[in-house]
Formats: sequence, C-alpha cells, structure tokens
Amino acid sequence: MEYVNLKNSDLQVSRICMGGCPMGGYGWGDVQEQELLDAIHTAVDNGINFFDTADTYGLGQSEKTLAKGLGAKRKDVVIESKFGVRTGGGKTVYDNSPAYIREALEGTLSRLNTDYVDIYTIHYRDVQTPMEDVVETLLKFREEGKVRYFGLSNIHEDGLEEMLSYKNLFVNCQDEYSLACRKFEADLNKVVDALNLNPLTWGSLGQGILTGKYDRNSMFESNDRRSRDIYVNFHGDKLMKNLSIVDTMRPIADAHGVSIAAVAIRFILDYLTDSVVLVGVKCPVQILGNIEAVGWKLTAEEIKLLDEISK
Repeated sequence: MEYVNLKNSDLQVSRICMGGCPMGGYGWGDVQEQELLDAIHTAVDNGINFFDTADTYGLGQSEKTLAKGLGAKRKDVVIESKFGVRTGGGKTVYDNSPAYIREALEGTLSRLNTDYVDIYTIHYRDVQTPMEDVVETLLKFREEGKVRYFGLSNIHEDGLEEMLSYKNLFVNCQDEYSLACRKFEADLNKVVDALNLNPLTWGSLGQGILTGKYDRNSMFESNDRRSRDIYVNFHGDKLMKNLSIVDTMRPIADAHGVSIAAVAIRFILDYLTDSVVLVGVKCPVQILGNIEAVGWKLTAEEIKLLDEISK
C-alpha cells in the first residue's frame, strides 16, 4: 500500500480510501451486508487504513455497517465522516447551523460506536451559516476530544473566498474527479493550493463506468441510481465518450498486468499531487481490483494519452 501524510495533521493514510456510500445499502443495486463486511476486512488486511462515510449515506446505515465491520480495529484506522445534509419531512436540505452540527455529530459517534471521529467534514455548505460559526463549533468538538481534524467537501472557486481565513485548519478537500469527470479539476487545484490541503477524489471510477465492466447495452435495475439520466456517465454521448476512455485504458492495463479500474485510479494518484482516491465498493473482489493501482506508476506517454482522451 502507498501512504501519504495529510497536511496540517499527524495522520498517515493509505492513498486508497474505502468510500462508504454503497455501505448505505441504497441506490447501488443489490448490496449484501456480509459482502460489505468482508470488503472492510479485506481492505484492512491489505493495508487500507482510511475509511470515508457520511451520516446521509443510507440515513446512517453506512456508519453502522462500517462500525460493525471494523470492530476492535477501529483504533487502527482513520475514519472520516461528513455532516451538513439534513433530511426530514420528505425534504433534503443543507444545514451547517451549530445546533444541527452537534446533533449530527452525536448521531455519528453513536452509529460508529466510537467516542471520536478522526476527520469531521463539511459535506456541503448551506450558504447561510457564517463560516466562523461553523469553525467555532468544530473547534469546540476538538476541545471536547470528539473530533481530531476537519475536512472540506465540494468547495469550488465561488466558495473559496470565505475559506481563506482558515488556511492550515483543514486537512483535505473532497470533490468529484475521475477520467470521466474533470470539470472540477481547476477548482480542486485552486482550493488545495490556497488552503494547503490534500485532494481526495470521489466518483473516482465514474460510478463504475471506468471499471470496464459495462458497455453501451448495459442496463440497471430501478433500485440502482445509475438507471437515472442524471447519472450522465451511463447515458447518451457521455457514455460513448467514457467507453472510448475505457478502450484507451485496456492496453495500458494489459501492459502493467492490472485491472482497468487500477489504471483509472493510478491516473489520479500520478496526476494529482499527494492525492487520495476514494473508491466505493460493495464486495471484496472490488477492493482487490482497486489495490492493484498501488506500487507502480504510469509512464509519461500513458499519462499523456489518458489526459488527452479524457479532456
């Protein structure tokens, strides 16, 4: 496994992080708890010590499953969970109010069966609560020993200015990024440079399209979010573009003796300095395919090919 020291912290984390959205058990087709638990065990056994989740994934189910899977090994890993998405009354809203953050944290700690979260992350800004109020609340949590460090997520250039007063306070910033989605690349680079952070990428396999398992005729059941047109990676011209990226990755994967998914992950690791790649998984075999991305590097020519085909 490859590791990186998260800036502004004493945390050394694996450059592959197991993402917890599928652990929520909702919107990713057939998801079996035992396979999720086995995937967590497989991750730990193969050197992954970084796990990402959120209170909104399965309305807390992801955190419960992660806690069950880690058990006594919780103390040996870094857990990042997120807050700021509140549901109720049939509505979903963003809420960064101090009262709700405390409510959210207490719920997260209970579901994770722990008394601290290593990194507590603003999932989305609510554009109402002043950032100073959010930071004051987070600092109180740190004083109480309930949170060790803080993270950011989905911060783009238009939300950067309010963060500039807090350089070196946060340790990382998550955003969607992959060979199938590079629209936030410039924003992510600006945020991590301005605030001295490590980039974390979600959607790193384009919701699975970059694994090479799908083609133009692939269909999804109604219980899989990828059946909806809003998941553009699997529909129309975007699907065809993504399949051309996969075709470019195939010979590269063969040359290195790794999975196609590993090539997609390796591109991020090589292209974004000090990055960590979040990969959502449902079963052990996916973890094993993903960790084929570590221990080697793409050639300059291969990076150029992937850069050009994905822009």
